Amino acid sequence: MKERNDIGFKVRILSNLIKRDVEKSKNELGFELPKGINGWAITYFFDNRKKDVFQKDFEAEFSIRRSTASAILKTMEQNGFITRECVDYDARLKKILLTEKAIKIHKAVLNNRDEREERLRQGLTETEIQNFLKTADRLIQNMEESND
Repeated sequence: MKERNDIGFKVRILSNLIKRDVEKSKNELGFELPKGINGWAITYFFDNRKKDVFQKDFEAEFSIRRSTASAILKTMEQNGFITRECVDYDARLKKILLTEKAIKIHKAVLNNRDEREERLRQGLTETEIQNFLKTADRLIQNMEESND
């Protein structure tokens, strides 16, 4: 069989392998990790906890549509990971806050992510990593431009 060198195909394989690794990690940690994007979202909200973060910020950070963000945040709220509070300066806006439950699992999620990142970088030079990241950013930009 001829090797496929399609960028999309290779990215899909890598994405599947990373998802599989995340699923495997759930069992090793002894508790269930937040599903899907929730782990990344918890980390994002934790890293930005000193400022007001709103749904529009979440949408921009993860490059997702409003409806997708709404569904994710609603699920996170139902699972006890976040709450939403009105801000004093604009009653229409609700900032997103992590719950104690989410803060407790943050360290485990971060640790797990760091271990996976270490495995992904194994055997790569710093130049190869920087080239990959630059290429990935360009691929993302290409897709964003074509989807506008």
